[in-house]
Amino acid sequence: MAAEDARTPGPPAGTAGPGPYVVRVTGDMDVEHADELRAALAAALAEAPDGAEIVVDLRHSSFCDSAGLNTLLEARQRGEESGHVVRLAAPSHQLLRLLEYTGTTGRFPLDPAVPG
Repeated sequence: MAAEDARTPGPPAGTAGPGPYVVRVTGDMDVEHADELRAALAAALAEAPDGAEIVVDLRHSSFCDSAGLNTLLEARQRGEESGHVVRLAAPSHQLLRLLEYTGTTGRFPLDPAVPG
C-alpha cells in the first residue's frame, strides 16, 4: 500500500471554502499497511485548512481488511473532532461490502468517483 502526500487544490469554482485535501491510496489497506495509511491520514488532518474535506482516493485500492477499516474509522473520528469531513472516493466493491457487513456504511460520505 502506498499513500501519496495529501494536496490541497484551490477552491472549486463558485465556492468560497477551501478545496478538498486528497490522499491517494494504492494497493491493499490491510494489517501490513495500516501504519502507513494512518500516518498519511494524520498528516492530511494536520495540514488541511480549517473546514477542508479529506478525500481518500481509493480508485487504485481493491482490498481492505479490518485493520484498514479501523484506520479509516479512526481518521473519520479525528476529522470530526477537528472540523474535517473524511470522504471516501471510488471505493471498491469489496470495501462497500465490508462497510455494509460491519454497519459502518453511514459513517462516511461516499463518492463513486474522485471529485475534481
